[in-house]
Amino acid sequence: MKIKEYRDEKLGESVFCGKHSSGLEIRVAPKAGYDSAYALFAVKYGSIDNYLGKENGKYVKIPEGTAHFLEHKLFESEELDAFELFAKTGAQANAYTSFEQTAYLFKGSENIETSLGYLLDFVQKPYFTAETVRKEQGIIGQEIRMYQDLAEWVVMFNLLKCLYKEHPVRIDIAGTQESIAQIDDKLLYEIYDTYYNPSNMILSIAGNVDVDKIFDQVGKSIIRKKKTVPPRKFVPEPAKAVSKYIEQKLAIGKKQFLLGFKEDLKEPEISMEAELASTAMLEALFGKSSPFFKKLLDDGLIEMDFGGQIFNGFGYSTVMIGGASDEPEKVSKLIKDEIKKAKKNGIDEAAFERAKRKLYGRSVMSYNDIDDIANGQISLYFNGYKPFAELDAIRKLNVKKANERLAKLTETGSALSVILPVE
Repeated sequence: MKIKEYRDEKLGESVFCGKHSSGLEIRVAPKAGYDSAYALFAVKYGSIDNYLGKENGKYVKIPEGTAHFLEHKLFESEELDAFELFAKTGAQANAYTSFEQTAYLFKGSENIETSLGYLLDFVQKPYFTAETVRKEQGIIGQEIRMYQDLAEWVVMFNLLKCLYKEHPVRIDIAGTQESIAQIDDKLLYEIYDTYYNPSNMILSIAGNVDVDKIFDQVGKSIIRKKKTVPPRKFVPEPAKAVSKYIEQKLAIGKKQFLLGFKEDLKEPEISMEAELASTAMLEALFGKSSPFFKKLLDDGLIEMDFGGQIFNGFGYSTVMIGGASDEPEKVSKLIKDEIKKAKKNGIDEAAFERAKRKLYGRSVMSYNDIDDIANGQISLYFNGYKPFAELDAIRKLNVKKANERLAKLTETGSALSVILPVE
């Protein structure tokens, strides 16, 4: 296997990349002087993948929450669960499912190659039965109910339901009580066989590791399959939001809100440059050093948690701005007024440069955290980028691109989600 070193001389950091004969991408970022290592074995299959691509080019709808359900079940085997294996090496294991991917991971300071062997082994050897699936339906059902009480979670998904009519991003990552009831062991095996192919996966590890030993362990552990990369179905969305406003009451101390602007996508994904330009634009207009933030904070209309972000992936892209406020509708109007003013006058260049420097500094600092490094390589790979591509993209950002991204925020595609305290 050919191993290529990618190096950023300004950072003094390297990432070693290789493509295993099975099709698996491997990225290793050694960190001298670190005590531990963080490894992820990830598959490009997440909660938005609710349409299973068939060889005839057609798609079959599958229940929402299947990716998350599968993540839970892979930790089990006929003899013991994966956590018992990692206990032997002193490593901590976990997993997560996002909209775009599922990742299995461990963090440890000793026996790294042994722990890596365990990680690769249990993810590649699924074990499902009708009985264990029924048991898991109850466990995940409780998890779904728990998240329905978290204001930060509810305010976001309520907003997505206002903005998106068809795209599965509007559905909770864990699915619904009704959807998980449709999942059985046969479906899980079919989904696993479709998506969990080395050609559709990546191993990313950072920290106190020996690069050659990591690549050797992969060679010993990977099970070769016929190379397939399942297609992702692009679900077109109308430019107009489904509804303009939604509110819900929860047991919280203060009102929370999210104002969202859905982008009218012509292609499935926006570029990294566009994503970063949107982030810099939001920082320049609404960040904590902006005049807008200071005025609203001084007037008591917002709190320190106020801010904006771009939330995007395959088939969706939304700018979200919000936080805690006693007057969310008033703040929402002020945000829209600020956007109109910025569209007319352009983003202040000095404010943009400050935002750009902050964004670059934050990205540089992420290379001091092995968790961020390993997760960052997964995101880069699944989106078609080489190591350190985000740093190069930030360096090339300019205010013109930020103004272009600002123009994507339209009233037609906007909606407001509010969580009210229970009286």
